[in-house]
Amino acid sequence: MTDRSLDGEPVYGARDPDALARRAGTRADPDHDQHFLVDDRVLDRLPTYLPDDADTSHVLEIGGGAGALTDRLLALVDAPGDMDGAATDDITTDGPSADHLADGPSVDRRLSVIERDPAFAAFLREEFADAVAAGTLDVIAGDALEVPFPPFTACVANLPYGVSSEIAFRLLPTKRPLVLTFQAEFADRMVASAGESEYGRLSVSAQHYAAVEIVERIPKEAFDPQPAVESAVVRCTPRDPEYVVDDEAFFLRFVKALFTQRRKTVRNAIRNTGHISGLDDPEAVVAATDEELLRQRPGKLDPSAFAALAALAREHGSPTEV
Repeated sequence: MTDRSLDGEPVYGARDPDALARRAGTRADPDHDQHFLVDDRVLDRLPTYLPDDADTSHVLEIGGGAGALTDRLLALVDAPGDMDGAATDDITTDGPSADHLADGPSVDRRLSVIERDPAFAAFLREEFADAVAAGTLDVIAGDALEVPFPPFTACVANLPYGVSSEIAFRLLPTKRPLVLTFQAEFADRMVASAGESEYGRLSVSAQHYAAVEIVERIPKEAFDPQPAVESAVVRCTPRDPEYVVDDEAFFLRFVKALFTQRRKTVRNAIRNTGHISGLDDPEAVVAATDEELLRQRPGKLDPSAFAALAALAREHGSPTEV
């Protein structure tokens, strides 16, 4: 690939991943969960997987590395786009407000990149100095599990796989469009339906927040260094579930509890996991539940059935705070 970024003018979307790695002077370290996506075709496709109506006025990337995906995302936010999406003043953020953005330049479109490795964070600021100076790019040096998320409107990221679950469940409650790479096995569990072998707590929890779908599978050869497993790209399109949950924290805790006993009947799963779900009186929940449902296994219940059962558990089991 010809790296047109060297022609003098800031050009985004044209940087060669190998050339970026050479300029960074630091290789990805698999011992630090670094596997950089280097296939140009996959990199070019990732931003296109966002929903057509996604607001791309403030895109978030997690794990910028040497900047191959950062370059593509700068091309996305640098291009004219539909600004009629979600307003940034009503965006849900995780943790304290992103005060580190408050004093920056006032711009219409922005890319924020969270990068844990100080060397790569410094390189991103140097490589994309024009975007930083223009206020289009903000590089946040820190751990994505700890730093406050900026008020983003969409996220596209090649997540570090060792903490992909924790990061995903910081992102999903924000109800923003997400395009994320995961280990293929993890992705399969995210999108699984009730009754399938991969279906579990992850499936119910992810699908509670969004419509999730695998949009592409990525061979290990697309990364440097190559991971031991294949990967997949998951698109998460936020939507309201078809059921009502009055206490989301209890619902998710209840789902977690029952899936620790996935080979048991629902009856025994409720009885055996009161210490996890926080139920004071599991027997009262069993007594109030339909017998046919009690004979099922947790893996056979769809998310709406879990919601109904959780509501029953809250009513009869006096759940405590845990």
